[in-house]
Amino acid sequence: MTSRIPRDSRLRLVRPRPLAAAPRAMDQRRPRRPAPRPPEGTPAPAKLAGMARSQLAGAVRVARWADAALRPGRAGAADGRATLSEATAERAAAELGLTPAQVRADWDTARLAGLVEVHGDSARPGWRLRAWDRDDSAVLRGWVALFDAWSLAHPEPAGLQPAAVAEVVSAMPQVLSFLQLSAGPVPVAQLLDLLEQRVTELRTERCEVTYAPQPEPEPQTADAPLAPLLDWALHALASVGALTCDSAHATLTPLGSWAVWVKLEQICVAAQSPAGNIEASAEDMLRGCAQLRPNAARAEYRAWLAARPVGSAVTELIDAARGEDALLRGLAFEALRVVGAPAEPDVRAVLDEPTLRPYALLWLAEQDGTDPEDAHEVLTREEATWLWVDTAAAVADHGEAPLLVRHLESAIQPTVPALLDEVRAVGHPRTVQVLVALAAAHPDPALAKAVRRAAFQVHTGGR
Repeated sequence: MTSRIPRDSRLRLVRPRPLAAAPRAMDQRRPRRPAPRPPEGTPAPAKLAGMARSQLAGAVRVARWADAALRPGRAGAADGRATLSEATAERAAAELGLTPAQVRADWDTARLAGLVEVHGDSARPGWRLRAWDRDDSAVLRGWVALFDAWSLAHPEPAGLQPAAVAEVVSAMPQVLSFLQLSAGPVPVAQLLDLLEQRVTELRTERCEVTYAPQPEPEPQTADAPLAPLLDWALHALASVGALTCDSAHATLTPLGSWAVWVKLEQICVAAQSPAGNIEASAEDMLRGCAQLRPNAARAEYRAWLAARPVGSAVTELIDAARGEDALLRGLAFEALRVVGAPAEPDVRAVLDEPTLRPYALLWLAEQDGTDPEDAHEVLTREEATWLWVDTAAAVADHGEAPLLVRHLESAIQPTVPALLDEVRAVGHPRTVQVLVALAAAHPDPALAKAVRRAAFQVHTGGR
């Protein structure tokens, strides 16, 4: 008996679909919940981006100077502590017509906004700098990163107690929320009263009933005056463009009001976790999202992320991606797409891990502005084949046979024999299981026989 399908049948070339495509076979026609709108009077994103570009103009200028001037050899650009070396700062000041102090300040701002990345004693442009003129969302993300780091952008004066500074930094989100809801100038005296209430709440929340002897609290920390700390916080936020203030009143800028609204929306999303995974570990959350529609899964990712510090959340997701379940690997990087730019250093750090490298390369390409449909072009032939096998493993474990057969069409190799040769050579640990599952699922006996033969050769180490 001969098959109607030739043994050397040409594979239809299609762009690889993301790993999360397996659950997308479910009905996706459920009505979408409309995206929340910012408060009335909030400028359009393009106008907000223009404000952010103006605020960060100095940082962009120094970052671009560093990119151009240090391109032939970037070693020595930084001093190992993420600050400019003395020689580089003086050179930049001379060429830009600034003082070394201004160059250092703009450099620090560029680092906090993700315009430059420092690795030891070398520096390189961040992805936001590449997208600065064409991508408003990259600009706004850069400014929000600076807004989140306001206490680093304008360090506290010497002599303030570290414990009191930490309390004020923790309490300022509530002060900013009050400013945002007020939508206008607010007396500094009223903000000081609110700050004192919030700091008192934070201290009360830290109190725990214990039967062991405890040292007496330090009176100087509890009694530290908050007025100087509030003055520092307001001027620090003003320095990044989030508000304006004088001795009597403080007012959020349009950028600051929009940023606070974004943060409040993230909290609301966290409180409305659609599938109830907000308190689960990253691995359990991803398993819970495996059968959700893409939009519902992204909402769950946002809720889970909003309830955690970004750094620890990214670490959890990458740890989950290192596991044996290929489906969780793909879903973890889908969740990292929701994180966006803050995850970039951690994603770059896994490029040397063969299991994660193809996913990391695709993620970084999309962050650099590459169309997701074309991002696969950054992969080498071997990396693309490895990813094909990993995706097939996820489909074999969690999908249905017809989906695995359709996955065959996404291979980059033009023929089945070429695909099998490269699959055998790539060394994926699940190669045998994938080939056996594909042979069992494929309706063409001749092709299935060839795939089984390839699985046997991989299993025995033969050719």
